[in-house]
Amino acid sequence: MLMWKCVNKMRCFRKRSVFPFLGFLIVFLLFFNLYMDDGFVLEAEKQGRLGEALMHPSSSERYVHTFTDLSNFSGTINVTYRYLAGLPVPRKKYLTIGLSSVKRKRGNYLLETIKSIFDQSSYEELKEIVVVVHLADFDLVWCENLVQEISRKFAHHIIAGRLLVIQAPEEFYPSLDGLKRNYNDPEDRVRFRSKQNADYAFLLNFCTNLSHFYMMLEDDVRCSRNFLTALKKVITSREGSYWVMLEFSKLGYIGKLYHSRDLPRLAHFLLMFYQEMPCDWLLIHFRGLLAQKDVIRFKPSLFQHMGYYSSYKGAENKLKDDDFEEDAVDIPDNPPASTYTNINVFENYDATKAYSTVDEYFWGKPPSTGDFFLIIFNKSTKISKIKIATGSDDRQNDVLHHGALEVGQKAADTKQGRQCASYITLGEFKGGSIEVDNVDRKIGFDIECVRVVVTAGQREWLIIRTVSLWTAQPVGQFRK
Repeated sequence: MLMWKCVNKMRCFRKRSVFPFLGFLIVFLLFFNLYMDDGFVLEAEKQGRLGEALMHPSSSERYVHTFTDLSNFSGTINVTYRYLAGLPVPRKKYLTIGLSSVKRKRGNYLLETIKSIFDQSSYEELKEIVVVVHLADFDLVWCENLVQEISRKFAHHIIAGRLLVIQAPEEFYPSLDGLKRNYNDPEDRVRFRSKQNADYAFLLNFCTNLSHFYMMLEDDVRCSRNFLTALKKVITSREGSYWVMLEFSKLGYIGKLYHSRDLPRLAHFLLMFYQEMPCDWLLIHFRGLLAQKDVIRFKPSLFQHMGYYSSYKGAENKLKDDDFEEDAVDIPDNPPASTYTNINVFENYDATKAYSTVDEYFWGKPPSTGDFFLIIFNKSTKISKIKIATGSDDRQNDVLHHGALEVGQKAADTKQGRQCASYITLGEFKGGSIEVDNVDRKIGFDIECVRVVVTAGQREWLIIRTVSLWTAQPVGQFRK
């Protein structure tokens, strides 16, 4: 009798334990495929236009098929696109800029957005970009009329392979009926944002192999001058660090930069959860799943929302990015370097955050005379300009009241850590900041160290908001 009870308990235990294990296995398989390397191409795509001759299944059946086969999560989605204007060029570009557009009840800003992209780029920059416009409205007459207008205004860009206009046919879309009404949104709002997720997914899918990087914009945006040069500076400064999404605007789905290799995953992800929430919310989850915990956003913003009426019902939308600058090419180079300080750091506001171009800062407890904040370059560098700002808008007293800016050479390891053997002073801080131009003309050596020295102790804490350095050889080509 005792033996029988033990057997029953073991059976119950096995039943209870098998379900958590299966759940864990499914989650593991999903995440394993999420992190798979790219390069997987669906067999149907290899067969080119063979798919056009096949009967398309219903959208809901195709949606289920796509995501029950987890091995395809890193592969492109099999869609037969319509080419409305232009064709891809064989050479891979540096950056693809993607726009998705639908018919609006009030206002249309797409042509202005395309014009801004091209007008704000130099001839050299234009060689490195391709703009892809997805006309995602099911009104084919509207699409045809708009294509004619785009072709008339931007014919030379289309001929040069810098502008493509495409459309994903309606039959490839998942079902837009009977959708979940999350967040108590009205039915038409849920349909709008769910379709928008699919619109973006098909755009991302198309752009996978066109370039090394991909920038998402909305269809009512104004660009800063030479934005590509600014982007390249930021990307260069992030070499060696991991990132999934870099943000160059704080608004919506504007100015979000990705590695092109991540586009298939993102396209699948948006389609998988297309009816759950708006696309900009899904992006936060996608970034987290790929292990980028924090937002990486840069200032100044390179893109500005200019539309007055929303694509949803023509509602008013006056949102503006107050960090946008029309001339944002003066983004610092900040060469690769290590940062050190002997000032007591508060929590995780460490020294690296002042040197980064991300919207972060260094924050330390009250410094004493002789304390320092040190930057040591990976290799000696010619610096043309140095600009350092302390304090912040909400903590205006946490500035460096008495300090000096020094540059040094002959870096070596010492008992106090890595230091330069000799320094010269470039100037004193005034009002918590300092800016020195023509540095390379004022000193007779390539710089290895930049040091901020506290010349008198203070009771207030210290925020070093930004350390901005410009090299004597600018990166990229600026418009003359």
